[in-house]
Amino acid sequence: MGRPLPLDRAATALRALPPSCGPVRLVAVDGHAGSGKSTFAGLLAEALGGAPVLRLDDLATHDELFSWTGRLLGQVIGPWSRGHGALYHPYDWELRRFGPPRGLPAAPLVLVEGVGAGRRALRPHLAGLLWMERAPRGSWMRGRRRDGPELAGFWDAWTAAESRHFADDPSRPFADTLIRESPEGYEWLPGPGATAGANHYLTQCHQA
Repeated sequence: MGRPLPLDRAATALRALPPSCGPVRLVAVDGHAGSGKSTFAGLLAEALGGAPVLRLDDLATHDELFSWTGRLLGQVIGPWSRGHGALYHPYDWELRRFGPPRGLPAAPLVLVEGVGAGRRALRPHLAGLLWMERAPRGSWMRGRRRDGPELAGFWDAWTAAESRHFADDPSRPFADTLIRESPEGYEWLPGPGATAGANHYLTQCHQA
């Protein structure tokens, strides 16, 4: 069992990572839908002094829940790799169409948050992969309660699609760090894919 790690200390550790995508340290926050990724990423971004957060919900669509890789690589990863700012078109889930372009600068550290953020096509561009350690069924039940019965049909389709995605392209085995929510905060535990990258620095934080 780990112990909560203050987010400011975790932020210091993540800033020490080498750039992974041009000048950007791209850190993924992955996990099952309903596992708390968005809340955690928002808090971590604040601790990082307002680091940008790229939400994968802005790249997915009703018809392409997990077929957003090309958009991410072409509109965001490619420009960053060349040292340029990115420009992408966020999807409007109510209007069911892509909206006006949104800029995303090549900041020193950017969080990419969403189910599949640690997929194999993105891992070569990541400085670190954080996995929200909550079981799928518990995560999905949490998400269903949050969204209410009117979105029950969407959740039925989503859980089937997510299960297929992770069966073919799992993220957790490659995570540097497992993030476990607790009443006292967030525990940062060594992940199954821990190397001399993010987890090394986070371990140093725990020992400080």
